[in-house]
Amino acid sequence: VQLVESGGGQVEAGGSLRLSCAASGYADKRFCIGWVRQAPGKEREGVAATLADGGITYYADSVKGRFTISRDTAMNTAFLQMSNLKPEESGTYYCASGPSALCQGDIWFLPSVVGYWGQGTQVTVS
Repeated sequence: VQLVESGGGQVEAGGSLRLSCAASGYADKRFCIGWVRQAPGKEREGVAATLADGGITYYADSVKGRFTISRDTAMNTAFLQMSNLKPEESGTYYCASGPSALCQGDIWFLPSVVGYWGQGTQVTVS
């Protein structure tokens, strides 16, 4: 399985960015996919996740109302639209995927649960 990310970059506070993550190698569409971010000196935080074949979505409380996760099921691609970005949200954003049965808000992003990681993309909010 491979997760290839695109998007990210630098934006002013209050601006928007869109991340994409293309998943390949899965035998079916029953997997959880989302983004985990890590700011310098902070622990990794699960930002948003969804099931690749639709249904549930999860958001960290800090991004609710500003971030939207979506997917193109046919292309096995997930998107994270980020709006009203804040400087403290700068960091590396990793696409992550794991088992659909563990696609739950409080655990899906844990290293013991995530099966695959993308290469990470830098987001800088100034």
